Amino acid sequence: MNYNLKKLYSIAFWASVFGMLAFIFDFGFSKTVLTQQIIDAFYFIVIALGLAATFARYFENKELLKRRVAVFDVISVVYTLCVFYMYLFHGEAFKTDLILENPIWVVLAVILSFIREFSEQKLNLHRTYLNPAQIFILSFLVIILLGSFLLMMPKATHEGLSFIDALFTSTSAVCVTGLIVVDTGTYFTHFGQAIIMFLIQIGGLGILTFASYFSYFFKGGSTYENQLTLGEMTNSAKISDVFSTLKNIIVITAIVELTAAIFIFFSLDKNLFSSFSYQVFFSIFHAISAFCNAGFSTLSNSIYDVGFRFNYALQLIIVATFVLGGLGFPIVVNIIRFIKFKFIQIFFFNSKNRTYKPWVLNINSRITLVTTTFLTVVGFILYLVFEYHNTLAEHTLSGKLVNALFGATTPRTAGFNAVDMGDLAFPTVVITILLMWVGASPTSTGGGIKTSTFAIATLNILSLAKGKQRIEVYRREIADISVRRAFATIALSLMVIGLGIVIISVFNPEMGLLNIAFECFSAYSTVGLSLGVTGDLDTVSKFVIIAIMFIGRVSMLSIIVAVFKKIKHKNYRYPSEEITIN
Repeated sequence: MNYNLKKLYSIAFWASVFGMLAFIFDFGFSKTVLTQQIIDAFYFIVIALGLAATFARYFENKELLKRRVAVFDVISVVYTLCVFYMYLFHGEAFKTDLILENPIWVVLAVILSFIREFSEQKLNLHRTYLNPAQIFILSFLVIILLGSFLLMMPKATHEGLSFIDALFTSTSAVCVTGLIVVDTGTYFTHFGQAIIMFLIQIGGLGILTFASYFSYFFKGGSTYENQLTLGEMTNSAKISDVFSTLKNIIVITAIVELTAAIFIFFSLDKNLFSSFSYQVFFSIFHAISAFCNAGFSTLSNSIYDVGFRFNYALQLIIVATFVLGGLGFPIVVNIIRFIKFKFIQIFFFNSKNRTYKPWVLNINSRITLVTTTFLTVVGFILYLVFEYHNTLAEHTLSGKLVNALFGATTPRTAGFNAVDMGDLAFPTVVITILLMWVGASPTSTGGGIKTSTFAIATLNILSLAKGKQRIEVYRREIADISVRRAFATIALSLMVIGLGIVIISVFNPEMGLLNIAFECFSAYSTVGLSLGVTGDLDTVSKFVIIAIMFIGRVSMLSIIVAVFKKIKHKNYRYPSEEITIN
């Protein structure tokens, strides 16, 4: 490669990075007229360098036109050239007051330039220095700290935000929890709410999911080392499935969130919103928050807010969205494959396949669906019985049924509330804690010990009761490693939650054991429901909840794996001994 071209590519990349920093400063801080003019001028330098690097890259290597990303580059460059020309000759026409009176179209061109330059960089996940668990944990820590500083920007809030509250909010968003110490709807500006929405999306799917897939998509390949690392992080069965798994994650997320946003938009009463743009933002925010099981809402009382608590269509849409997010991406893909198979079997029946019954719905999907259905039905019945004449008294029969379904599913890490949590009956609170602890399904956007862990523990108890030496279900035997992981997950979760309860009760004894326990279970399972004590926590207790949210998101087992060095496989076994248990 020509030295001058290599230097141009490097300058263009770093200019695009500083362009993104300028964009953050532009939106987050107050500026003088001169400062704004300097930033606008810098935007065009970034755009010009990005265009020059892109043209040089294609002129240098004509084979790049065959890449899958060539179409994106062409569209991006044409758009950027149009903006460049129009803004130079018709600058005022491109000024808009939609978002903080900034040249948003120019900013979009800067973002496109950054995407083009970033896509040309190599993403190397060195397993030599960091194992997958360490990379996974480190990525969350970086995003949480970055989010904290973004939320502390003057234009992100109306009154300013302390570091501990910014860290708490950022951790809650990235760990898709939903616990808040300040009201999201009134304390943060629209820009601040947009930052929270971005953190929820990144945290729900993982920054490495985006970075790895787009690096693969734009460059058309990835190193074997990267595929090994990502394979462990995405639980892919085969190395060849890594990027198809990542693609499924991104595609499913985009489709579900877009569909949910559209349905939410049309379910709303437009008279409750000050403008059309805010109604759109509200729909997108809640679609992302629901699918990522975050529980964040721009409403002060979540779905229980006046004007929304009787909107049963909205509640059903949100339930469907966070249930899909909580099932897990492999499960959703497997269900889609199963539906497709059944559709073909019914409408395009082939006589050759009369006796052939393929194993389409795998055991993971079967266990997850059965456990999810069982927990939902039991939770629905108990919630309806305990709250029928309590928090559900103000609703009609259909409204009671919808709210009971909402109340039974939202503890499974969704975190939205459609009733006043402080008025729940004691049995309902206990059931909610249990549902929060179990949580969502593996490889989903939700938390908790997971439905599969709960199912394996239950099946193990049944097997012991029957005197069986192994766990068998659906003509399959559960591997011993899965059983050990399940019980390690259960034990570690109770240890972390128990320690959190003890520490908070020392510093905030006036809150009561039930409130503290509810808060810690909600934090560990990344649920976000609260009995109303989160804002009253002192600094030490806030740090404890932050730690619990983080541990709950990345899992204590992953942290232990990241800390301890794996030993080499030993080809020997000691004599086995039974230990007295009871």
